[in-house]
Amino acid sequence: MPLKWTISHANRTVEAVASGHLSLQDIERYLDDIMVSDALPYHKLFDASQASSAPADEEMMLLGARLSAYARLGPLGPIAFVAPPAVALQQKIHLFATLAPADRPLRIFKVVKAARKWLETAVGNAPA
Repeated sequence: MPLKWTISHANRTVEAVASGHLSLQDIERYLDDIMVSDALPYHKLFDASQASSAPADEEMMLLGARLSAYARLGPLGPIAFVAPPAVALQQKIHLFATLAPADRPLRIFKVVKAARKWLETAVGNAPA
């Protein structure tokens, strides 16, 4: 499975790790699980550093529309993306961030350690 994640209700966090080809369906399953688990306001770490490809731009537009709808349901927690080294994939993460307007902190990092450190101090639906 190219996308694995854990939801910690105790820590109010979601951590996802992508590897290999990341499809639209993979991301939709991830988002659906966050939604049904009532984890939208949780702090999220999305590590795409091992991803080799991402959904097409048209599919990214669909994901952006979905996240815009989620934003209308209630607060969304901060999200830290860890970008893969490939420039084309970094551009996909920037596109995803641009297409998913929401009133929440969002940052893109090169390494997981920096992303976790930022999430610990990010304001917005902070972990309990």
